Amino acid sequence: AGVSVAGAALWALPATAVTLLGPMSRADRVWSGAPGGAREALGTDPGWPAMTTAPLVLLIAAALLVAAYGRLPASARPAALTGATALGWAAVLILPMALDLGYTAAVAIHLALTAGTLTLGVHGRRVAGGVWSPVSTTAMVCALVGAADVALLALATETATLITLGVLLALLCGGAVALDTAVTTAAFAARPFQALLACAAVGAAVALLCAFCASAGLPRETVAPVVVAVPAAAALLGARLGRHPVALPVELTAAGAGLLAVALAAGHPETVALVLALCGVVTAGTALRPERRQAAGYLAAALFVLATWVRLYASDVATPEAYTLPVTALALVVGVLRRRGDREASSWTAYGPGLAATLLPSLVAAWGDTHWLRPLALGVAALAVTLVGARLRLQALLVLGGTVLALDTLHELAPYVVQVVGALPRWLPPALAGLLLLAVGATYERRLHDARRLRESLGRMR
Repeated sequence: AGVSVAGAALWALPATAVTLLGPMSRADRVWSGAPGGAREALGTDPGWPAMTTAPLVLLIAAALLVAAYGRLPASARPAALTGATALGWAAVLILPMALDLGYTAAVAIHLALTAGTLTLGVHGRRVAGGVWSPVSTTAMVCALVGAADVALLALATETATLITLGVLLALLCGGAVALDTAVTTAAFAARPFQALLACAAVGAAVALLCAFCASAGLPRETVAPVVVAVPAAAALLGARLGRHPVALPVELTAAGAGLLAVALAAGHPETVALVLALCGVVTAGTALRPERRQAAGYLAAALFVLATWVRLYASDVATPEAYTLPVTALALVVGVLRRRGDREASSWTAYGPGLAATLLPSLVAAWGDTHWLRPLALGVAALAVTLVGARLRLQALLVLGGTVLALDTLHELAPYVVQVVGALPRWLPPALAGLLLLAVGATYERRLHDARRLRESLGRMR
């Protein structure tokens, strides 16, 4: 009997798969208008006339598992309830498609199903002994999958999209808050689901914000700065949560929204510079928190410098040094004052952003410059920075100056190297490469020891 019931449940599996994956086939027809029915909204037909009884089969299988609950051993009872939960969810999921209900009814039923399974996952969280219930785990998984499914299903019309995303945002936020009040040391397994709900809420907020902007007819480059509001809100929420386990996942998910904003602004350098600067402001605010200071501080500096470079490129500036040198001078003064107050401060923190603000864009300009003056001036400046870094044992100066000097030299010598290699016999470069490999192999231990000493010396620098 069990095998027969399992076979009947597997028979309904294609209908479940099509219901979950079918809306993806209409992703290229967003807001194209309401489909004629629930089946048409999927864009794929697994043979619905033969599948009309699939919800009934799944409900019968779920009812049999519930009926057998009292006769099963204690160790098998959680599995029975888990199976009944999954089968019942699948039955309600495919019900609108099996009956070919209207599109609006299908979206409403899927939303109600998501709300019901989320409620079951939050409030049906305990079994005997106070541990996290497998039923709650199954309900949470079904709720998250159902939320993604109904969000895709609602993309057919503008109204359905806005309403569905708004309801999902409220449900996900409410579920995350409810789990926070429910989680104890005995139900520690709920923490990952709380983080998933919070991250999904961030994704729903981004999608809802983009949908509102699209509904208002705003162009893509105008939407990009608006999306940065989500990382800003996440930073404020992270400051409120402090060291809460959910804070970091939420902030990382919101950082993905920042990348989306940059992607939306692609093709418009002025907007890209604005988005990078706004992200830098948000990251700098995050760096005020002690637990985020180091990582967020470096990222904020990089974002500000990158925003400056993009802005210079957008303005067709041919001499970036005229704009970056004042910034470098001020930043180096600040770095010197920082090092005087804290001798243990890293040279990357004190001098790295200031030096990179001029050296790197100058290097890019030098590689595209056909004259000799800029590469020569850049090489002299990079050599000076390298020597100062070696003398004062400052890692940032040594690495930045040495790297820029090497790349600048390579660019200037590359044409002559190509000419020399072209004039040599063709067998000579492979022979020289073989001799070099032979020499390195013969002194391998010594070279390895020298490389370790170099790494240790570089690591001891500030």
